[in-house]
Amino acid sequence: AASQRSNPQTPPRKMAALSAAASCASTAALSRPAVSTRRASASRGALQVRAGTISTNDFKVGTNVEVDNAPWKVVEFMHVKPGKGSAFVRSKLKNYITKCTNEKTFRAGEKLQTADVEKRTMQFTYKDDDMYVFMDMETYEETRLEPDDFTKFLIEGHNCAVLSWNGKVIGVELPLTVELEVSMTDPGVKGNTASGGDKPATLETGAVVIVPLFVQIGEKVVVDTTSGKYLSRVKK
Repeated sequence: AASQRSNPQTPPRKMAALSAAASCASTAALSRPAVSTRRASASRGALQVRAGTISTNDFKVGTNVEVDNAPWKVVEFMHVKPGKGSAFVRSKLKNYITKCTNEKTFRAGEKLQTADVEKRTMQFTYKDDDMYVFMDMETYEETRLEPDDFTKFLIEGHNCAVLSWNGKVIGVELPLTVELEVSMTDPGVKGNTASGGDKPATLETGAVVIVPLFVQIGEKVVVDTTSGKYLSRVKK
């Protein structure tokens, strides 16, 4: 008589389930899309934007790139396609560390490293002499910054993103739009409409923007912080 082994065999149904699960896992691994950037990590109150690559064809005002081992912000750019030769992108970049602005030209479609920037939401709480003091409203940690472009459209109580690179605070990123009060402007002429011309107006931060003639002192206006342009009047 044939001898029988004492070790029990895996039931056929369980074997089939294990085989199906392994097949699904293998298929999912093969079909998972590849990405060119590293995963972004977030800590409490902060968003870490890991370095990846960006094409010069995808430049936008405010894009952060790393050039010559330093973080830069795209201030202006223009795509140029000459009659002869290859297309290129003429850009103006601002160095976050030195605050200098340089003009740089890149090949169209050239890949650049994005800057490994951490963004932490903080509130501008007060000004201490020439320093602007920002507070993390969760940890109550304070950060002090020297004045820069961001001061044109910033008032106490505004929330914004404080930027860090390699552990060093390098700047501030404002919301796309802000509402500010007009502190000084010439009076408009009675009967002016939205298309009746424009005039300069000084905002409560000291910034000067061009507004329609009907805008009066004491009214609030919406301003694009990237372009510095008037967008609309705040309805009461």
